[in-house]
Amino acid sequence: MKINILLCDTFSDIFPFNNIPSYQSMFMNLFNQIENGIEYNVYNAFECRLPEILNKNELYLITGSNSGAYDDKPWVNKLLQFIRKADKQQIPLVGVCFGHQAIAQALGGNVRPAGKGWGIGIHESTVVSDRALTYFPNGKMQLLYNHNDQVIKLPSGAELIATSEFCPNESFMIGNHILTFQGHPEHTVEYNKYLVLNFGQNESEKVKQNALQSYDTMSNMGLNAARWMLDIARS
Repeated sequence: MKINILLCDTFSDIFPFNNIPSYQSMFMNLFNQIENGIEYNVYNAFECRLPEILNKNELYLITGSNSGAYDDKPWVNKLLQFIRKADKQQIPLVGVCFGHQAIAQALGGNVRPAGKGWGIGIHESTVVSDRALTYFPNGKMQLLYNHNDQVIKLPSGAELIATSEFCPNESFMIGNHILTFQGHPEHTVEYNKYLVLNFGQNESEKVKQNALQSYDTMSNMGLNAARWMLDIARS
């Protein structure tokens, strides 16, 4: 298995832990818990560096970012073009958070600040597609979140996978080759908690307390999502 990580940010100033040397390492740590021998290529998408040749036997993963999928930046525009090319060729493509939003934006959906506040902590959404029950058999998906923007409108032909009141479009698929999650399967509880305690100065206390409580009362299903992402490349 080869995974091509399209790195859309480094978040270099917010990695406090020795076991998280880089943002891309979070994804590697996640997938390595499931399968040995995965080969990784990392492309700095935020520097307009993207794979030139696409392979249907490999997985292409678009990461999170502080940028918006609607930003008129050269690298974002180039990434959206890449997504359209990958979709046309039915290349296995997955996106998390910004990646989820960028795929939606590129393929005719709509992304914008939702005005609902900071989505942080473990959130639960309801699975609405039978395809997801293999990975979330109880019909609920619980992932770690850190976002303000949301997919407001899905692309034409997209299948909604999971939904919640806070974020109606939590996850979607297109065909058998594209899978996206608004949540962060790669995050750990320790890291997500660090974000709440150190980067929420302008956020409401209720939001922060709810997030902190969620770490103790809810399960992180990041591995479930990761297994599905790996299977996308095998379908």
